[in-house]
Amino acid sequence: MKAMSLSALVLRYSFFAILATLANLGAQRLVLSTGADTTRYILAVGAGTLVGLVVKYLLDKRWIFFDAETGLRAHSEKFTLYTVMGIVTTAIFWGSETAFWLIWRTDGMRELGAVLGLTVGYVVKYRLDRRFVFTNH
Repeated sequence: MKAMSLSALVLRYSFFAILATLANLGAQRLVLSTGADTTRYILAVGAGTLVGLVVKYLLDKRWIFFDAETGLRAHSEKFTLYTVMGIVTTAIFWGSETAFWLIWRTDGMRELGAVLGLTVGYVVKYRLDRRFVFTNH
């Protein structure tokens, strides 16, 4: 394992969280560009979550936890655990985003709710991933 200072870890993890958040919101905007009814909103949140999850997993695996394992088996096991650890944090994100949408009904406030929810969720997620997913430290 490579040693990384706390400040480097926080900066790198924050940057990756921002990238994953932008990917998430970009996927949502793409889906919502076809309309903004309830079905499209649900599809947008789901698509954004999936895109953000994959982006964040790949970045965390390589650049945060320095996990060099390769192959379908290693990726599938870790990605499954990574996803399971994300269930609670996804609920935080979805709850925050949905609450902001229901209260203000604007894209800007919906996205602010998403960013706030993702921020809290990523802090919790790092701790869960360090303890249960990337255990080779």
